[in-house]
Amino acid sequence: MKVTVQLVNAFIDGNVGGNPAGVVLGADNYSTEEKQKIASMLGYSETAFVSESTVADFKLEFFTPTQQIPHCGHATIATFSYLHQLGQIPTSHTSKETIDGVRAIVMRGELAFMEQKPPVYTKVNKWEDQILESLQLTKDQLIQGAAPLVVNTGNSFLLIPIKTQEIVGDIKPHFEKIEKLSRVLGNLIGFYPFSIQTNQAQRDATARMFAPLYGIQEESATGMAAGPLACYLHDVLNIRKSTYFIEQGYLMEPPSPSLIQVDIETSKGSITKLMAGGKGMVMQQKIVAW
Repeated sequence: MKVTVQLVNAFIDGNVGGNPAGVVLGADNYSTEEKQKIASMLGYSETAFVSESTVADFKLEFFTPTQQIPHCGHATIATFSYLHQLGQIPTSHTSKETIDGVRAIVMRGELAFMEQKPPVYTKVNKWEDQILESLQLTKDQLIQGAAPLVVNTGNSFLLIPIKTQEIVGDIKPHFEKIEKLSRVLGNLIGFYPFSIQTNQAQRDATARMFAPLYGIQEESATGMAAGPLACYLHDVLNIRKSTYFIEQGYLMEPPSPSLIQVDIETSKGSITKLMAGGKGMVMQQKIVAW
């Protein structure tokens, strides 16, 4: 079997960086096992498989190197950026079907935005010491008055508010402990430590992403985590805006600068809708064969 895969960097900052995702079109005839094998052979943090849908414009399925997941932000942006470049999205409003339902997609020029659910927050107070230990952090390195919190807008992430981006950059993750805690806390996608100090002006936060439970040590852009972070900034840190700009990948080694824009809508002070988006760029084509 030979499968053609597009490598698309999503959430690029300007025309560089971003997070690579595999995109496979015409995936209707591949079995779940074959999709998992392709994703494992590619080795990207996520690969999107695009099929026909009876309830949305496109059906998307997402696989990490080790398992299928309900949603993936950067692979969604990669897919719709690529479809847009192929001329397969004739209007600005389109949609995706996933194993967790239908989500709206909006194209704004070269940028693709995906709908996420309103946030659900879960406290993790009794696990805080173990969480900090897994990142080799101390309590006094957290933002004063803020605490780690699980936030779900479609997928669950653990957000850890840290005083400075220097501390975020110096984190030495203990991946076995993070994986264990991710299971205990409800099969989290990953840990998302952040600081409201940023590398570039007019940005709102800088973050890193560790997801060893899903075979990802660190990735440079996570759209499904940026949505929860925008909600945390709005609801917990009281940074009230309608648009947030989240940096990621700047603090990796080597760096891969990424930028994720999150737009939120509120009603009576509560977040009712959010859209996370960015730009994708096709980098190369690969053939997977076995």
